[in-house]
Amino acid sequence: MARGSPDPVWVLDPAQPGENLPAAGRSLFDRLFVSVRHGKADYDLPFPFAALLARLDAQLSGDSGSLLPPAKRVLIPLGRSLQRTAAAPDYFAFPRVVVAADSSPSQRSTLLLKDRLYIGYQEKSDVLEVISYNESAARFEFQLVKNYRAGAKPQVVYANRTLCYGCHQNGAPIFSRALWDETNANATVAALLRASGKNFYGISPDRGVDVPYAIDIAVKRANRFALTQRLWREGCGGEDRPALRCRAGLFTAALQHALSGGRQGMRSGDFMATVDAPLRSHATRRWPAGLAVGTADIPNRNPLQGLNGPSSWPDDAQLRASYAHVAARFEPLALRPSQEIWHADAGDAVSRLVDDLSEFVADNDRQRLATTLSAGPAERLPYRASCRFETRASRWSARCQSASGESGPNLAATLELKQGRASGGRIDRLSLPEGGTINGVALAVGTRLNGEHSAFVPSSRSTPRGADGNPLARIAFQLSSNDPEAGWVSIEFRQEFRRVEQAVTALLEGPDGLALFGARPIPREALFAALLAKLRAADGVRCCQKEKPHSPPELTGTGQQPTLSPAVPLSPPHADSAVNPASASINSAVQKFYPYCATCHYTPETFPPSFLSGTEAEVNAQLRQCAPRLFVRLSMAELTPALRDKTPMPPESLLPIFGTDAEGWRTSPVRAALLAQVSDWLRAESGRAPSLSQLLAGGYEALRPCLANRNTASPSLPR
Repeated sequence: MARGSPDPVWVLDPAQPGENLPAAGRSLFDRLFVSVRHGKADYDLPFPFAALLARLDAQLSGDSGSLLPPAKRVLIPLGRSLQRTAAAPDYFAFPRVVVAADSSPSQRSTLLLKDRLYIGYQEKSDVLEVISYNESAARFEFQLVKNYRAGAKPQVVYANRTLCYGCHQNGAPIFSRALWDETNANATVAALLRASGKNFYGISPDRGVDVPYAIDIAVKRANRFALTQRLWREGCGGEDRPALRCRAGLFTAALQHALSGGRQGMRSGDFMATVDAPLRSHATRRWPAGLAVGTADIPNRNPLQGLNGPSSWPDDAQLRASYAHVAARFEPLALRPSQEIWHADAGDAVSRLVDDLSEFVADNDRQRLATTLSAGPAERLPYRASCRFETRASRWSARCQSASGESGPNLAATLELKQGRASGGRIDRLSLPEGGTINGVALAVGTRLNGEHSAFVPSSRSTPRGADGNPLARIAFQLSSNDPEAGWVSIEFRQEFRRVEQAVTALLEGPDGLALFGARPIPREALFAALLAKLRAADGVRCCQKEKPHSPPELTGTGQQPTLSPAVPLSPPHADSAVNPASASINSAVQKFYPYCATCHYTPETFPPSFLSGTEAEVNAQLRQCAPRLFVRLSMAELTPALRDKTPMPPESLLPIFGTDAEGWRTSPVRAALLAQVSDWLRAESGRAPSLSQLLAGGYEALRPCLANRNTASPSLPR
């Protein structure tokens, strides 16, 4: 990059995770699992986990042609989550389950969960880790469900976003690249799961790459939501009339794209003038170097690399723990480059935005819209082309094209005949001048008009539509009286989409135009409710679920999480007081760790280890217990990424929160002081200065854990 040239702007800056509690709306997980009884809202979470999966599946439409469940799930016994060692040493008896909702809503569901709800479950921890979308806030929410076990009342809390952003650097779910060797798609992993003899919540250990592939694709789509939302809010400008028209045009184009099944066609002059040109111009001025999209991909990792088959899985707990080690190059905490840079001047910049925006059109909303349009009046748009026929007794092949220099359709079709009369047919390929291409459409016999040899209508339940959003209505063939192998085809489309354009324009010009098309998160549900009302939907089905009342959201821990500061030591939260741990009564060796470690390690959880929670004596003991691992993680900043066995702490993606970067932290006197303190503890313990190579001689997982006892109480102030 040239000196002085601007850098791309992060769509979501990993160092700015936002407030832990949503400022608007609630997560889809809340909306799905909160029930109202006797006027009181509370979570209704089925147990055991198989029952929760059944509840989730019921909200999704299954694929009748697939054996896969609507919500995809994989088993990961040796993964990279915070719960990675919770089942030790019985990793294969208690694998972590990862679930992704990647299917469209069922007919009776009003929630768009597709690509928007992800659950991780570790039975040994009694914990669900949840990532689900909040449309009102235009972000994914991170939540924990604690005490998820038989006979207990689960507690649902919003998680510490700073902690989550260490790995989820684009504020969204992450997943590994192919071949997904951590999952039960790995034959050795599957064999060891089978050998455990456990039933995994109805999930078969034997699974190919189809399920992890589906999760991977869902995660990739989910990670583009932030780009779509930012371009919707800011790409068109502010809230003047041109900006509102630009967003209305984007919404119209997304509906057209969804109705047509994603077909690409020529954009109208009006779209180019009101959407394409102003969006490119405004975005170029606002982000001259483009927008950087964070990556959802983490490297593929085979935790059983080097294991000589399932029979070689060791009985020794320490040897098993070595397979749980996650090297720095595989660590989700490692700072990842952007997945792509969105440039306003790229040829496909606006068409990709329309494609991404169509992901906010739920299938059942699309179906209701199509039903509403088909029930209303529409003019017919006819096309005509000349044809050549290859005739046989029971089948004709038709090749039709417009005359040279004319704008018209090109058609390849097959006609089935019985006793010389049409009995059915198929469109192999139909190319339209502005409506894209339609392939593989089965045809049923229609009513012939005078002079027609045969007439057809689409036989599929879902009528094919061109890229312009208009459905194919009728196709008919005529034969030449002079040449039995020549003739014409007439193709008619219903011009339904004009009604959508007129309705969106009416919404834009109406009293709710600013609320629907202003510079704020995409009001998906409100847009569809207003659109269907404007079109006078004939199906009588409400577009959207009325928002259920909720109890106030709860944050994990005892109160507001600490706010990081590079200069002022933190005051850990406490239910009864706000004493600063930097006060004279607090051991200075303890308090110096709070500013840089408290956000992740002053928690009521055991993952990551909460070594800063407890009384002063407990924290002192826990820091000394954790000293070997602290020494390794603090020392890693001195090594180049290629030489690191583990990622440094704090995570490099979060260092800007402290006003520094990787090089600044490496040379920081603060890091030097923390490392010196840990070295003093280790020297006092062993009588010699610690050596990084000696500490790692047996592997990082062989180092003693940070918490001698995993069961920790809620945090209390060091005293």
